[in-house]
Amino acid sequence: MGSLSSPVLLLLFAASAAVIWYAGVKLSDTTDVLAERLHLGSALGGLILLAIATNLPETAITVSAAAAGQLDVAVGNILGGIAVQTVVLAVLDATGVRPRAPLTRLAASLQLVLEGGLVVAVLAVVVMGTQLPPELHAAGLAPASVAIAALWVIGLVLLNRAGRGLPWREGGDAPDSQPEPRGHSRAKKEKAAGDRGVSTARATLVFSVSALATLVAGVVIERSGEEFFARQGLSGALFGATVLAVATALPEISTGLTSTRLGDYQLAVSDIFGGNAFLPVLFLLASLISGKPALPTAHHADVYLTALGIILTVVYMAGLVFRPRRQYARMGVDSVTAVIVYVAGIAGLATISG
Repeated sequence: MGSLSSPVLLLLFAASAAVIWYAGVKLSDTTDVLAERLHLGSALGGLILLAIATNLPETAITVSAAAAGQLDVAVGNILGGIAVQTVVLAVLDATGVRPRAPLTRLAASLQLVLEGGLVVAVLAVVVMGTQLPPELHAAGLAPASVAIAALWVIGLVLLNRAGRGLPWREGGDAPDSQPEPRGHSRAKKEKAAGDRGVSTARATLVFSVSALATLVAGVVIERSGEEFFARQGLSGALFGATVLAVATALPEISTGLTSTRLGDYQLAVSDIFGGNAFLPVLFLLASLISGKPALPTAHHADVYLTALGIILTVVYMAGLVFRPRRQYARMGVDSVTAVIVYVAGIAGLATISG
């Protein structure tokens, strides 16, 4: 990439972003079709299949960086994306909600609060793992990476159980929230696909091609973007936390907008929380590929971004509990708060060295 001119690098970056956006839409549609036809269920379909699919750009960058021995790049990519993916909820709040009501008011449910709690718990273990000595591992597997993966699996089991009903009034859903049950958009998209004659085999093929395109575009966008923006004077930490994080969050934006426009607000929030809980699991993959623990290579900026992700998640958890009514710039007070916290957090990131 270093031998390419800046205009060519910028073109590669923009083209890769376009591929990630388009492939993200296809991934969302085919994932919903496959989740319905394979009877994965709302919780497992959203938290496993779509979480993996929409995080393919981050997965590709993590694998590429770990294979090259650049574990710090892999760590920065994973942790830098969580904060900005949480802010995607503010984008959905401002552009995707048709009624004049905040996103969290319409999506409020106890299950989503639990999903946010899983994100916070996983990120807390991430912070703990960054403080462990690098030599504390067996065959490259550090305790924190294994604990994160185990916590994620346990969380999915509990969330799947919560999806079948909670011992609360209305099954854990708030009154006057979205009128149709969570996941109804998947059934509608599966029916529409069936009406168009889309077979399961064709949906699987489209999913696979879109996944491959997203993986390739994820590597290209990281390599071209890092080189181009470094020439513009943007530090690696700021690039990873802003430009690259936004670019790799395009699948989350496209899938979220699809869900909110179909009135499935709970699924839109669940997809963001589910993806954020899954991302730290990639530390285990990075460690297996490189043969060394990934988390001890984290910089101060990475730990800072992890804390920022925790704060942003708690902001939306509070929104799901308090269910704000008023809107400012078409956003609920929680989304406004999240945007302010994120901007202030990125400003603070610029002052951190290492």
